Amino acid sequence: MDAIRIERLTKTFRNGRKALDSVDLRVQEGEMVALIGASGSGKSTLLRHIAGFTASDPAPSHVTLLGRPIQQNGKIVREVRPIRRDVAFVFQQFNLVGRLSVITNVLIGALSLVPLWRRLSGHFPRGERTLALDSLDAMGIGEHAYERASNLSGGQQQRAALARALVQRARIVLADEPIASLDPESARRVMELMQTLNREHKLTVIVSLHQIDVAMKYCARTVALHDGRVVFDGASDKLTPAVLLDLYGTAATELLTPDVAESKPSMRAQSASFASVASAASS
Repeated sequence: MDAIRIERLTKTFRNGRKALDSVDLRVQEGEMVALIGASGSGKSTLLRHIAGFTASDPAPSHVTLLGRPIQQNGKIVREVRPIRRDVAFVFQQFNLVGRLSVITNVLIGALSLVPLWRRLSGHFPRGERTLALDSLDAMGIGEHAYERASNLSGGQQQRAALARALVQRARIVLADEPIASLDPESARRVMELMQTLNREHKLTVIVSLHQIDVAMKYCARTVALHDGRVVFDGASDKLTPAVLLDLYGTAATELLTPDVAESKPSMRAQSASFASVASAASS
């Protein structure tokens, strides 16, 4: 079954610019897909539409998650809340409440699963607290469970956000530039943990990235956006420097900048190859 199915999705901003232009996309359950593109290509906008945070233009279009429509023809469905329970959204800036403990931030993922009186009182069932602690352990930060979230490093906060996805019992994870503000080692760790969510917990993952070397290392499939359109959808290793140059022009250099540890030798060679191709194209 398709975890995500998008048909003819279009979004036009008030200034007249099309952020998304008739996007069609299907993602199977259990896939881990990289979403790449230069700044302004539409990556974040697309993820927000998939999650039902934003409605598309009032034109024929559909976004379906796990067989259930979340928006149709420019309108978010009334039954959006139960559908969103299956979707964990991981933000670039972590989206944690700094003054609360790490475990409380993680337990927020279970809010839709517990009775109203427990939500209001903040008293979560023992099973939920056990799951939260186990999830933090799985993310490698169990020892920080009772610290204020603001005391954690950026990489640790992002791992707490991933633990929250487990407590939420999400089936789909949408990660919007989750490593953009992290140091290389933290970024590597976060990407490996997203692989764990995908492979061991069988979650469907779409992660937006700036760098093709990261996509190639962690995701078998890459979807590339340019000016709101899908311009590539296929095996990540097919995105050679020549293909990127054809898709993005010299702006492709933005996608070949290493961000997680050192590039593989093959990617360093591709980057060098790209530099020569781009130089020839601009001369």
